[in-house]
Amino acid sequence: MKKFVLSVSVIAVAVIAVISCKKSTDNKDLWKAVIAPASPISDATCLSGSIKGTMLAGKTYSVCGDIFVNQGDTLIIQDGVTLNFGLNATTNAPCGLGVKGTFLCLGTKDKPVMITYPGVTRTDQNGADPNADPALKGKWTGIIGAPTCPLMVIKWTHIEFGGAAISAAMKTFTAGSSPYSLYFANPNGVFVLEDSWVYGSTDDPFRINGGKIAVLRNTFEKCGFTGGEAMNAKAGTIGDFAYNLCIGMATNGPKLSNINVAVGAPSSNVRMYNNTIVNCGYRRSAAGRGGSINFEEGAGGMAYNNLIVNCKFGLRIVNNPIADTANIRYGYNWYYADSVSVASQFIPSLSVSTAISQPQETDFPKPSSYLPSGWHVGDVYTAPVSIVGVNDPQFINAPVPLPAGLKLRDISVVGTYNFALKPTSPCIGAGFTGFTPRADVPVDLKYGATEITAPGKDIGAYQSNGRGNQH
Repeated sequence: MKKFVLSVSVIAVAVIAVISCKKSTDNKDLWKAVIAPASPISDATCLSGSIKGTMLAGKTYSVCGDIFVNQGDTLIIQDGVTLNFGLNATTNAPCGLGVKGTFLCLGTKDKPVMITYPGVTRTDQNGADPNADPALKGKWTGIIGAPTCPLMVIKWTHIEFGGAAISAAMKTFTAGSSPYSLYFANPNGVFVLEDSWVYGSTDDPFRINGGKIAVLRNTFEKCGFTGGEAMNAKAGTIGDFAYNLCIGMATNGPKLSNINVAVGAPSSNVRMYNNTIVNCGYRRSAAGRGGSINFEEGAGGMAYNNLIVNCKFGLRIVNNPIADTANIRYGYNWYYADSVSVASQFIPSLSVSTAISQPQETDFPKPSSYLPSGWHVGDVYTAPVSIVGVNDPQFINAPVPLPAGLKLRDISVVGTYNFALKPTSPCIGAGFTGFTPRADVPVDLKYGATEITAPGKDIGAYQSNGRGNQH
């Protein structure tokens, strides 16, 4: 009898080809085939160069040179692992992780994974000078997925201080891209980021250039020095961004564009729902940008049930280059402002921004309650003082209203705040559940999304029934 042996890379290609299969059980079995038998990785010496196998639960590993997962290989990180990125032992330059194969980082709620640069002191007090903040300067490069990476899954993981300059070797993974804490670039691949924390970055903490995504129930804190979104997705990215807390982003929470999409690939389309987006947009160096949610250049999708608090701009449907306005649906978004200037950009004006966002009477507050008579899309308006402080979402503990002596840009981290809702919150029961997630990725405890959480009846990332964001 003849025996036929398929390589891991061949199996991975076959998996990608059938990802659109409607039977989740089939998807689950096929994605298991991606994972090659993995041997334990020793924690006895610092890591450098090519790597594959399994980092074992609870152990601490140190990196003293760029580490790489080659095409066809797999790196698995088990729960409770600490992965410390130090400087390159030879060049004294920052190190990173480049992935041409498969990467699975499988923390748990009780035993999360920690990926960090050790010995850095956080400057998390309100009003800290961003110029002196190590979280915004990047201490190690990041996790860089090459176009050949078929699958990247990150669960219950802390990712801190990423975004340092990349080495020449790492540039072969990114085609010379700027550094990001997380980067994924396979238009036929799958990226899952769930229940994790991304803290600090020099630019976007998460940049994706195509692929199927599930970005669910994460916390993004203080990302981007003078620019950067919680998620910057382009080039035919499709999927879901939901139940995320975004606080203190330099620019936006999620941003979606279709720029650089490959010929024949689907257009970017992401459903952004039940996110809580707080104090974003105030470190953005370019005028007219930054704030909450952006749909740009040929991108479509949905934006419902988002709680947008004291952000520089409300939801932006960009006019130049124009988003895919025929395929964008939005509403039931909750806005809160502590000043007239912020309330006057709930619907961004063309003279300040490039947005053509349409007023939605399902939003809170209703646009008819603050837009002047005769207002047209893109017109400048000044919100009435009566709208300031209206619709307090009633977080359990949060900087709402803005504490005396602070500016909105001064608040960029969770710290001791609790952004869950009080039982008396008007956001409870105000959400819209008449749509479904895209659910483009497989559901699997290891090889896909643990679950793709459906739209919630409460506005924002935290649900009164205990679902949604668990941080």
